Amino acid sequence: MIDIKQIHHVAYRCKDAKETVAFYQEVLNMDFLVAIAEDRVPSTKAPDPYMHVFLDAGQGNILAFFELPNSPEMDRDRNTPEWCQHIAFEVADMAALESAKIELEARGIEVVGITDHGIIKSIYFFDPNGHRLELTCRTGTEKQLQQLAEVAPLMIEEWSKTKRAPKHAAWLHEQEFKDL
Repeated sequence: MIDIKQIHHVAYRCKDAKETVAFYQEVLNMDFLVAIAEDRVPSTKAPDPYMHVFLDAGQGNILAFFELPNSPEMDRDRNTPEWCQHIAFEVADMAALESAKIELEARGIEVVGITDHGIIKSIYFFDPNGHRLELTCRTGTEKQLQQLAEVAPLMIEEWSKTKRAPKHAAWLHEQEFKDL
């Protein structure tokens, strides 16, 4: 039986490996761990040069990127809204989130939020490759998390049948939608 210990790394494509490493080092204070480059892909043996970089996202989490100079220019999935696919990083608390927002905006980075998700609060922005990033801090109680765990099976079942948002956890975004 498969016994997963943790995610080792998540890999995305980048436009420029050096620029990407600099962004994650300078803006998000990640350490640059490893660079791997080959003229062939080890798994497929295809002749396709690449630079593969790995960054420390904290607590054993690794974020990786591939620069692929011989492939068509990278783009996002145009059938998926840009808010959907994102990488979320957790910060310590609300003060750290507020501080990060100020720092990002001081660097000229456009930030959306602080968004209240009921059990977390988040800000959103883009890296130089167009990947949407989220910084988040936990605000929920154990009771709220338990409540969400209890209704999750009911919600997925209802969604599966109706493709309409079940209302079991509508309280999560009450604050965000109160003025609409």
